Amino acid sequence: MVEGVRERRRAVRQPIPPPSAWAGERDAAALAQGRSRPAWAEIDLAAITHNAGVLARLVHPARLCAVVKAHGYGHGGPAVAKAAQAGGASGLAVALVDEGMELRQYGVHGPILLLSECSTDAVETVVAHGLRATLYSTGAIEHFGRAAAKLGHEIPVHIKVDTGMHRVGAPPDEIPALVRAVSDDPLLRVEGLWTHLPVADGESADDRAFTLGQLAAFDDVVAALARTLGAAPDVLHAANTAGAIAFPTARYGMVRCGIGLYGYLPGPAVRTAFDAASGGEALRPALSLRARVVSVRTLEAGERPSYGRLRPLSHRGVVATVPIGYADGVPRALFSHGASVLIGGHRRPLAGMVTMDQIVVDCGEDGSVAPGDEVVLLGRQGDEEITADEWAALLGTISYEVLCGIGPRVPRIMVNPPGPDAGNGTPPTH
Repeated sequence: MVEGVRERRRAVRQPIPPPSAWAGERDAAALAQGRSRPAWAEIDLAAITHNAGVLARLVHPARLCAVVKAHGYGHGGPAVAKAAQAGGASGLAVALVDEGMELRQYGVHGPILLLSECSTDAVETVVAHGLRATLYSTGAIEHFGRAAAKLGHEIPVHIKVDTGMHRVGAPPDEIPALVRAVSDDPLLRVEGLWTHLPVADGESADDRAFTLGQLAAFDDVVAALARTLGAAPDVLHAANTAGAIAFPTARYGMVRCGIGLYGYLPGPAVRTAFDAASGGEALRPALSLRARVVSVRTLEAGERPSYGRLRPLSHRGVVATVPIGYADGVPRALFSHGASVLIGGHRRPLAGMVTMDQIVVDCGEDGSVAPGDEVVLLGRQGDEEITADEWAALLGTISYEVLCGIGPRVPRIMVNPPGPDAGNGTPPTH
């Protein structure tokens, strides 16, 4: 039974012919234009390229590794990867082997780092697709050594140090032995050594002290490797978006930026540091969530639209139905927290509870609202803008969760893609 499961998993990982660079774009556009349900997410790839350029210039001479896991934080992994490389990212990072495979199948070149150790049955897939493995156990090192021998050429790997997040990685005192085990294999090479900073976005003195302590522990590991093995790995990296901006000493040779790539900053302390270091450049949100009105009706004061009949209308007016709901990543709690959408450049409150497939919007006495009108849930319309940060503040969460929560049945429409040669990375301009 177990072997059968493993065989099915291997079958899923078999390579498929690479699709075109922006495959699916026309189908998504057709959906968004009303041949199916008129709701879509528009991804401005020029914003991704711009953000990558801003971050690459800010951290120079460190290199930018663009984190495109979770389908590019909900934006579309392959498209985001190419746009980030066009802006100056020299490497990419993903969480899952299948995410790395997808990038290769869409013609994305350059280093792709796996951020966790993979399962043993995926080792040969990692090697075959030229992904950079992260290792932190002797068992994984042995498996990759055998895969390298089978392939017949050297494989670069990265070793992760757990300096305090306590999620994955090896303790600092185990790193020299792991690095030696890799170095003893003639076909494995320690290319990188890294750690992760869980509170680099923190505002408290304790958070800052913890991050500085992590960096000191990481430096101690690097020094220990130099003493015992005579050299440190070629690439040292510790900083996420917050660390790269708020802790310049955390940049080392490479930084791994996720949320900044998509146009958001993780907290006020990071924003203050960014404003001081960016030379006036700003990040631009790349995703907008849009739909169209499909129905309007005039209701009397006191009517209670949607499930639960939770709130009476305070006035006679127009209520618009919009075909997007919590199955698409529009949380139910937005209603109780007073969220709005944009129609005709004006904020319009929700008239009732968010349902699985639809929302209802209170348009007041505006009789001009009609089926086909564009509705913006996230993004800009006229002089108004609703951001993922605004949703996050209402919901008591973070912009990451808002962006990643937009569901797979919402088509992503890519606009302003980079040129056909994108995908190999370009250096930042200074």
